[in-house]
Amino acid sequence: MQFTANQIAAILGGYVEGNSEAVVNQLAKIEEGVDGSLTFLSNLKYEHFLYQTNASIVIVNEDLQLSKAVNSTLIRVKDAYSAFSELLKVYHNLRTEKRGIEELSFVHESAKLGDNIYIGAFSYISKNVRIGNNVKIYPQVFIGDDVTIGENCVLYPGVKIYYDCVIADNVTIHSGTVIGSDGFGFAPQKDGTFSKVPQIGNVIIEKNVEIGANTVIDRATIGSTIIRDGVKLDNLIQVAHNVELGSNTVAAAQTGISGSTKVGQNVVLGGQVGVVGHIHIASGSQVQAQSGINRSISEENKKWGGTPAMRYSSNLRSHVIYAKLPQLEQRIAELEAQLKDLYIAKLEK
Repeated sequence: MQFTANQIAAILGGYVEGNSEAVVNQLAKIEEGVDGSLTFLSNLKYEHFLYQTNASIVIVNEDLQLSKAVNSTLIRVKDAYSAFSELLKVYHNLRTEKRGIEELSFVHESAKLGDNIYIGAFSYISKNVRIGNNVKIYPQVFIGDDVTIGENCVLYPGVKIYYDCVIADNVTIHSGTVIGSDGFGFAPQKDGTFSKVPQIGNVIIEKNVEIGANTVIDRATIGSTIIRDGVKLDNLIQVAHNVELGSNTVAAAQTGISGSTKVGQNVVLGGQVGVVGHIHIASGSQVQAQSGINRSISEENKKWGGTPAMRYSSNLRSHVIYAKLPQLEQRIAELEAQLKDLYIAKLEK
């Protein structure tokens, strides 16, 4: 895909300074710009690259004062960073624009499909599925019986959605993710074996949620596992049965949340955070990576860290103490030796 400076300026509501017919067909960092590439400058710390780059077009702030001549065509906008972000969205939409139902996919006769949808090859749409308008279902996606999917959703290759689950509008689910697999429920028996507890609930994912690759969200034992509006989940996350994630909560990779835990709104969970089951995490909590939460957090808008998790400031002080432990051990040994010498000297008197 090729765009001229004039076309880009029109999309961004900016104006061209230089060759308005300059053409670009790729994006680049400003320090790596080559002929035919488009880049941007928003942080003045990198301004020196503006005078060195070989990029054909550079998006800059409209109030930027040049200290040298530039070889690139400039597109001046109010906010270069935001403008470039909008351009990335346009570029992404153009790259992912797909429509129609490809051959070798299966759509059950009872399924109801919205307008302007895409279903890739080897996908399987089961009976009584409801799919809204403008949905993209990439190859090898499985959608189980009685699943509902809202409008403007994207399911990337290999996504699996088990029966009865509900996906609202504007949800993106990346490759390899499984929605609605059985919760981890087993009843211990007298003979030491475990009997499986049927998991008959479902998963409800509300609007504007994005779920990374190879994440698993288990169905509820009874009722629903619920992912509220605006939640963002990274790759490789486990959300267990009957968990509820509050709106606009984010979790980084390898986080695990055990069954029946309720997470409030606007919570931030760093990578590899572990959360035990049947607790509550207050809204606005921020949890440092690799922390372990083994009890409920009732105070809102606080930072936590460590295992077991404690106030973030206390955790930092603890790490300072941990680093000094070898010195303290040596000092204690020296003091013990001195005390022993004093005790022996006292006996000898």
